[in-house]
Formats: sequence, structure tokens, C-alpha cells
Amino acid sequence: MIRASGLALRRGAKVLLEGAEFVVHPGERIGVVGKNGAGKSTLFALLRGELDADAGALEIPPGWRIANVEQILRDTGRPAREFVIDGDTRLRALQARRAATSDEDGQAIAELEAALVEANAWSAPSRAEQLLAGLGFAPDEWERPVESFSGGWQMRIALARALMAPSDLLLLDEPTNHLDLDAMLWLERWLSNYPGTVLLISHDTEFLDAIARAILHFDQGTLVRYKGGYEAFLEQRAERLRQNQLARERQARTAAHLQSFIDRFKAKATKAKQAQSRVKALARMQTLAPLAAESGIDIRLPDPVQTPDTLLTLEAAELGYAGAADGPRRVLEGVDLIVRGGSRIGILGVNGAGKSTLVKTLARELAPLAGAYRPAKGLEIGYFAQQQLDVLDPDLTPLQHFVRIAPEAREQELRNMLGGFGFGGAMADAPVAPFSGGEKARLALALIVWRKPNLLLLDEPSNHLDVDTREALARALAGFPGSVLLVSHDRHLLRTTVDDFWIVADGRVQPFDGDLEDYRDWLQRRGTAARAQAREDARADTPAEPGRKTQRRLQAEARQRLAAQRKPLEERLRRIEADMARAEARLKDIDAQIADPDFYTDAHKETRPALLAEHGELSKAHQALEDDWLQVQEAIEAIEREPDPA
Repeated sequence: MIRASGLALRRGAKVLLEGAEFVVHPGERIGVVGKNGAGKSTLFALLRGELDADAGALEIPPGWRIANVEQILRDTGRPAREFVIDGDTRLRALQARRAATSDEDGQAIAELEAALVEANAWSAPSRAEQLLAGLGFAPDEWERPVESFSGGWQMRIALARALMAPSDLLLLDEPTNHLDLDAMLWLERWLSNYPGTVLLISHDTEFLDAIARAILHFDQGTLVRYKGGYEAFLEQRAERLRQNQLARERQARTAAHLQSFIDRFKAKATKAKQAQSRVKALARMQTLAPLAAESGIDIRLPDPVQTPDTLLTLEAAELGYAGAADGPRRVLEGVDLIVRGGSRIGILGVNGAGKSTLVKTLARELAPLAGAYRPAKGLEIGYFAQQQLDVLDPDLTPLQHFVRIAPEAREQELRNMLGGFGFGGAMADAPVAPFSGGEKARLALALIVWRKPNLLLLDEPSNHLDVDTREALARALAGFPGSVLLVSHDRHLLRTTVDDFWIVADGRVQPFDGDLEDYRDWLQRRGTAARAQAREDARADTPAEPGRKTQRRLQAEARQRLAAQRKPLEERLRRIEADMARAEARLKDIDAQIADPDFYTDAHKETRPALLAEHGELSKAHQALEDDWLQVQEAIEAIEREPDPA
């Protein structure tokens, strides 16, 4: 096990940990959470042996193999598949020794061959391909040099390389930052089957809740361990804070504020499933209001000066890049859409489908290759791009950044704005250079909303934000009266802030009639259909076919065999779905009780702890059932992928 005793960590004069004590048992999956700058990445560096503790001890079992995602990549001229296999350093060392060993040394060759078999050398290429495919790489990209991919895709390759390495301890620091939902769901399944110990830093709360079975929380220089996943951690911590009368008063104010959002949404919602998801997410924000009060971050988005009924229109538009070397590169075509005042739209689609191209066009960063872009009079766009942090001047302070864009504004007005985004006191006058990625993202967002936009175009705004700031952003967007178009892999942010979805796929932009669970099912059906088409294409390429009568007999036998294999799996799937339905019904009942402010009065003092504990256990059980459902469904699909007899 990993054991910390009296552990102290400092970064310069700042105390990150003092006298910390914790234990991580083999095979556990632990989420590590805390504000930006709390010391999460420093703890990982200590675990990797890259620095020493300032006091105390951190014990790791001798011989444990540690894998982590490299942030600086070397040998990027290597093909992607070979680069991933390089993550298994023991295998590569054995292969190098085998290549250097003379064929005349029979004893050495025999020992090396046995060691290579033990290291699964012969399956290494296929294992690397499975990792790359799961993370979104097409087969024709496996041989491309790593350096030919963009930075985000290189990070995916680095993640695959870390997963390729045999390990007892896997350290993952924000692994989902460059993943779309499809790749994220695949990573959730992969980690659920990983036999070693996982320590995971993530600000994506749904991903964290799906993976973690315990939480280590950086809390004012200490590490506090909580049982259960992220939702259970929030509830336990919120309950502790509610015992403080000040937190109760803040909760009452926030509850009234959030109830207005729920009432407004119920009044205008037209899709039952999406409405239920949205109301549940906002009720969760109300329940956890004391955590928001403690965070000190209270983002307020200024109301637009005006919001026209129709903000902009695209008609018969072709979107892409006019300056490509081989002529215009079309990404999307036949785009007809209207953005109305008050719209809240989430943009879905796998990486590379064209989401960012669409948002850049709406933001007027790109001109349509064809068709019409019609902005309304009075349209004011606030555009947050994935590379937004690059526009900050590292030598300027947050206050100087604001003075540069608003020289006529009063300094106190600017400081008030900065304070809401977490830049109070001396931090408003400190240079930006040493700020964390999350702090820079907060500042970039503050600069964007200062102009009171009536349309916010947000392309992965939460990538660098810590959990507290993500919650603050979700609350702010929920109350924003303007229009929001959001690209994000943060499912909680999408559930909380959007009413409708667009899906970008196959060169088109279409409305998506469903919620995020429907989108997950859509991705699964799409993958199944693609595999079926690949099998059909492979059969079409077969040069010889047996006689028709023999073929029919073989196909009938194959169908019977597959049906016999599917039957027990389908029965198990039905049992799992029935268990999930029962768990969901009970969770819905408990959620309704938890959302009632009376639940936190003395009248429920005796029953409240048991009900919260039941909620945590049911949430974990429901997640386990979802994992089982996915595994059984994949087993059924694997049977269906077996080639027909030829």
C-alpha cells in the first residue's frame, strides 16, 4: 500500500501540505481533488520520485511499476503505434537485447524468447492499436509520425503510451482534457477493468465519479479521505459544512437564487427528458450551495444591453478553411441554422467532426466558403476559444489587462469584477506569468464577458478550471439571460446549462432530439453500424464463395450458434436493466427529499445521515450496474462481429 505519515510539502513559501496522513490500498481507484494550486500535481511529482518531501514520509511498495502521461514528448518522429509500444520499456529492452544477441548463443536466445513471451511481445502491436482506436485514431493514422499530429492528439498518443506500460500504479493528471465524449466513455471502461491502483486528478466531475471509489481532498493544507465517489464526497462535505450556521444562511440565499432558474426552465422546457436532467442538475447545485459559498468564487455574468429575438442566421453555408495549400478545405456543408435570443445549445460530436470550425464561423473568426451569414443588428459576441489563454500578456496583472480594454472604467468597478472571478486583493496586482492554467482561464473569461455579450460562444471553457470554478461557471451560465452555445466534454456543465443540442457529424449540423444518455446510445449504435459495414465490405472483397446451398446451411448453423451464445447474455442484460430501473426510482425519491430545504432541519436530524449514506451507496451501485451493462453489451456486440461463414 501507499502510506503517508506526517507529510509536508511546500512550494516556495506556500505550504501545500502539513502533517498529512493517508493510506491507499492496492487496486483502489482514488480521485485527488482540490483548488488550482492546492498541490495535486506536486503530490504526483512526489509519487514519481521527482522531488522530496519537506517533512514526513511517503512509502510506496518497492518494485511497484508507476505509469503516468508524459507532458513533454520526445522521439516524436516515431510512428504513433511504435511510440505507444515504447511505453512498455521492459519489452523494448528485451527486444533490444534479443537483436544484439548472437544467434549462436542458444542458451541466451532461449532465455530471451521466454522473457519475450512472458512480456506478451507478440500481442504488443495489436494492444497498441486497440488503445489508439479507443482514443479515436483511425487505422490509417497508426503509422503517421507523432509530430504530424496537433498538440491535443499528441496528448492522446501520450495517454495511450501510459496505458500501454505494465504498471501497478497509474497516475493520471487531467487525462480527459483533450478527449471527446466517445473517447472519454472508452477510457472509463478501460479504467474500470485496470487491475492496478489508480490516482486520478480530474476537474470533470462525472468522469471522476465514474472512476473513483474514494476521494483525497486537499483541504487547507491537509488531505482528507472520503468514502465513495465524487458525488458521495460532495454530499459528505456539504453535510459537514451545513452544520455551520453561516453556511446555512448562505445556502438559503443561494437556494432562492437557483429556484428562479428552475422555475424559469420548467416554464419554457419542451423536452421532457432534457427538462428532467436540467432540473435535477440545478437541484444538485442548490443542495451543494454551502460548497459554493466556501469556494470564494462567485462568477457573475453581466446582463446584455439588448438581446434581439434572432441573433444570427446561417443559410446554405459551407464552412471550412479557404487558405489550405491545395485549395479550400470544406469541413461542413448545407448548414442552415438560427440562433435566437435566450437559446442554450450544446454542440455534440467527436473530435475532428467540425465543432470548432462551426464555432469559429459563428464567431466570425472564419468566413463561410459559401452561403450567407446574417448577424442581427446589436449582436455582441463573447467568444472563448480553446487557445484563449494565449492572448494574455504574462507580464501584466489582471487589473492591467482590464485597464487595457476598459480605460474609462473606474478602478473599483474593475476590481469588483475581478473579485467575482477569484482575483481579490493582491492577486489582482500580481503578474499573470506564474498563474495556473485554471487561473488564466478565469481571467480570460472575465475579459470576454466584460463587454456584456448577448451571445456566448464557449469552446471547451472548463478545460483548465478546477471543480469549484466549474461549479461557479455552471451557476453563472444557468442565470445568464443571453444566448449560450457550448462545446464541452464536461457532461455536468452541459446538463446544467443547455436546453437543446446540435450534433456535428458526417459534414452536417443537425438538431439532436435527446439528452446525453441518448447521445451515448447514438455513439454506440453508430460504432456498431460502422463495424457491420466493415464486415460487409470485407465479405464483398472475398474472391471465392461456396455453393449457395452450402452457404445457406453454414449461415443457419452460425445463426443458431450465435443465438445460443447471445441468450444468456441478453437475459443478464434484462436483469441488469431491471436493477438499474429500481435503483433509479429510489434515487429519484431520495433526490426529491434531499432537494427539499426542510430535509436539513432538526426534524430530519436522525434520518438524514442514513438517507445520505443510502444515496451514496445507491449511486455507486447504479454506476457499477452501468459498467456491467456496457460490458455485457460489448460481449453481445463481439459475438455479432464474428464473421459469417464463407
